[in-house]
Amino acid sequence: MIKKLASYVKEYKIYAILTPLVMIGEVVMEVLIPLVTADIISSLENKTATLGYIAQKGALMVLMAVISLIFGALGGTFGSRASMGFAKNLRSALFAKVQDFSFGNVDHFSTSSLITRLTTDVNHVQMSFMMLIRSAFRSPIMLVCAVIMAVRVNSRLATVFLIAIPILALSFILISTNAHPRFKAMLKKYDGLNATVQENLIAIRIVKAFVREKHEIEKFELSADEVRIAQKRAEKLIILNMPIMQLVMHGSIIAVLYFGGKLIGVGEFDLGQMTGFLTYIGQTLTSLMMLSMLFMMMIISVAAAKRICEVLDEVPDIADGEGNSAARLKDGSVEFQNVSFSYHKDPENLNLSGIDLSVKSGETIGIIGGTGSGKTSLVQLIPRLYDALEGKVLVGGRDVKEYSLKTLRNGVAMVLQKNVLFSGTIRENLLWGNENATQEEIEEACRNADAHNFISSFPDGYETMLGQGGVNVSGGQKQRLCIARALLKKPKIIILDDSTSAVDTATDAKIRSAFRTKLEGTTTFIIAQRISSVQDADRIVVMDDGRICDVGTHEQLLETSEIYREVYTSQQKGEND
Repeated sequence: MIKKLASYVKEYKIYAILTPLVMIGEVVMEVLIPLVTADIISSLENKTATLGYIAQKGALMVLMAVISLIFGALGGTFGSRASMGFAKNLRSALFAKVQDFSFGNVDHFSTSSLITRLTTDVNHVQMSFMMLIRSAFRSPIMLVCAVIMAVRVNSRLATVFLIAIPILALSFILISTNAHPRFKAMLKKYDGLNATVQENLIAIRIVKAFVREKHEIEKFELSADEVRIAQKRAEKLIILNMPIMQLVMHGSIIAVLYFGGKLIGVGEFDLGQMTGFLTYIGQTLTSLMMLSMLFMMMIISVAAAKRICEVLDEVPDIADGEGNSAARLKDGSVEFQNVSFSYHKDPENLNLSGIDLSVKSGETIGIIGGTGSGKTSLVQLIPRLYDALEGKVLVGGRDVKEYSLKTLRNGVAMVLQKNVLFSGTIRENLLWGNENATQEEIEEACRNADAHNFISSFPDGYETMLGQGGVNVSGGQKQRLCIARALLKKPKIIILDDSTSAVDTATDAKIRSAFRTKLEGTTTFIIAQRISSVQDADRIVVMDDGRICDVGTHEQLLETSEIYREVYTSQQKGEND
């Protein structure tokens, strides 16, 4: 795990190497300063000091302090650059990994958990990395040097360390052993809090429409309180570290003052040596304190690092084809050969079962069925958003698993049930379909999607800024923009998943008419609830409970399909009423 994370330091490696080096320089200066101080005090006590001697030693101390300050500032600068660069690379790697995930991988972690891992978890690891390259070198070196200098000053008093250090080590082991699982549980509570916030913000219109603000506030407060309780449970163990450190430190100082005072009384120790020794005691115990803080931070970070590595180590359910990865779609033909599919990969719980369907290139296929009949599941197998559990899906005469994902998905355009637009201008959103599209091509696609007129009515036209998710356009306008974006891909296959449900029947008819004339040669799948949206299709597929019940033209299905006839009759009755 450490080796994997360390690889993301990359171009910031030089700062990570320089940081401990300059920290060593700071430590050397800090260890030498007490010697000079002790020398001045001893000379004053023995009445051997002159004004020039004191001035010389004082200037030396100032110089050493300035050098120590410079080394410390450089250490802080280099450490910050290394840790921030490391966090940037790690976040980029995580985000890139998530982009390779299939829907199944995302479902495995949950969106809220992935957000926590990309933000909070990376922050914990970043802080630990910065402390690691600074304190992990500075504190041990300071500890060793201070102990050596203390022994050099008075070896008998230095036995204090033999008592203090084991006490601190034992307390650290006990605290760290019990703290790790508590911090792991705390991070899971953060996932739940993020899920509550995300769900509320996405569905804010529904919340307000049903006047559920109070319920959502209570739900958030409950989730936030769970985080507080988990955090308190973990932190109350960690905070024991500081009072134990303070107790040992002050106990050691008292012991040194007591025994050192006795030695001074018998002439075996002087005041200058006592001052220097107390300074080294402080440096030693401070170094131990910093090391314990570093290890405490590492306890938190180990839990976060494991969660990060879980994402980095996750194998995407869907990978590029193992066959001819250079294969290109020769046409838009689609064939399902005895296909079965389950979101849970459970043969006993199938969402699609025994699907056999052959579609010629350029055909328009309508798909009708009730909620949960498997319409969307069926078309999502074409661009490999999911993989079939059994059977084969062929596009352009080849198994979809033989294509590279980029090639396959570039040849298939989808307008999903949930229309998603991004922050930016209308033009920038449309260019998702083809980043090299000219203004003429953009306008033609928008005319075919019956979107050009309402875009032109905006003061800024195609440069109109859209809010996040396209909040400043209506549902029907959003659908038409998404259709135009798909048309700009000039795909061999286009899938419209109930994508005209928010437009009126006249607009729906215009879009279908444009498709017939402008998309000749493009295979079109239209999933719809309205019979009128698919009745002009070359063939209509009727689905029920994950199976294909009937296939035929509108007229044929009125005669042979009971399900289709019932839907048509109920819709006609509704229109007549």
